Amino acid sequence: MRGVVFDGRSVEVVDDLQVRDPGPGEVLVAVAAAGLCHSDLSVLDGTIPFPVPVVLGHEGAGVVEAVGPGVTHVVPGDHVALSTIANCGACAECHRGRPTMCRKAIGMPRQPFTRGGRPLYQFAANSSFAERTLVKAVQAVRIPKEIPLPSAALIGCAVVTGVGAVLNRARVAYGDSVVVIGAGGIGLNVLQGARIAGARPVVAVDANPDKEETARRFGATHFLPSAEGVAEILPTGADHVFECVGRVELVRQAVDLLDRHGQAVLLGMPSTTAEASFVVSSLFLDKSILGCRYGSARPQRDFALYAELYLAGRLLLDELVTRTYGVEDFLRARADAEAGRVARGVVVF
Repeated sequence: MRGVVFDGRSVEVVDDLQVRDPGPGEVLVAVAAAGLCHSDLSVLDGTIPFPVPVVLGHEGAGVVEAVGPGVTHVVPGDHVALSTIANCGACAECHRGRPTMCRKAIGMPRQPFTRGGRPLYQFAANSSFAERTLVKAVQAVRIPKEIPLPSAALIGCAVVTGVGAVLNRARVAYGDSVVVIGAGGIGLNVLQGARIAGARPVVAVDANPDKEETARRFGATHFLPSAEGVAEILPTGADHVFECVGRVELVRQAVDLLDRHGQAVLLGMPSTTAEASFVVSSLFLDKSILGCRYGSARPQRDFALYAELYLAGRLLLDELVTRTYGVEDFLRARADAEAGRVARGVVVF
């Protein structure tokens, strides 16, 4: 079968991948579509260290092909969106309702794929840039068949990360003010999360003026090319600032934009050794800097909620899919993503 493989030096589309059959508690999924996220690019450029060779992709949707013993919540033929959180369901964090903090879901890559008899790693417990992938049962979330699969794929990363950061981590309240730095795939979902929460004003900041129309469609009430104009809109600062780019100077900027009791939520991914600085005394008025993993999500609950919001016309998915590519055009999809020409490019099988 076809898939996208990175060997530590180069990335290529291959046609001789194999994936094993599902064992107990596992689901084999025929992937229909997978979004190309910045995290995939970060593996390629070394920002995110990951063992190789690895099958890339982590934002996918498809159709259940087979299930292993003990799996009852999905059956062959079901449409599913794929989560990256392969949590155990039995530890203290899982029982607290915090599956993103499950230690068995972090830093333990599996090798369900082979190529020429050699095992390959699975990226983010998902590897959706393959015609078939094997996931834990908890990662396969059934979705209504009315949702187009290229759109549904984006629920599994861009949507859950951005909207989840607003609703689950920051807990933005009706009437709160929000600033979003970076209007890419994650930033657009923070914008629509703020819109769903009833925030106002919602200020999008991005150096690319071509993003204004889309940012406003997703929920921005204002659009600025830099943060310098935020003070005119929010003279005392913002209740919530989301940094969605992953640059340390923008982390400092997010902190500086806060009002009293404000929260800076960090969603962008700088290098693993990057350090940011800020004036410590600037936090003394109950300001906070928050990390956020995967939208602090409970995928089996949250994916279903986002599907309902989409079907009700309140959550935008189709508008996120800027362009679709055949898997053979992955390198072009990568170039478009790196150049910022797409909010989300989606690879379809």
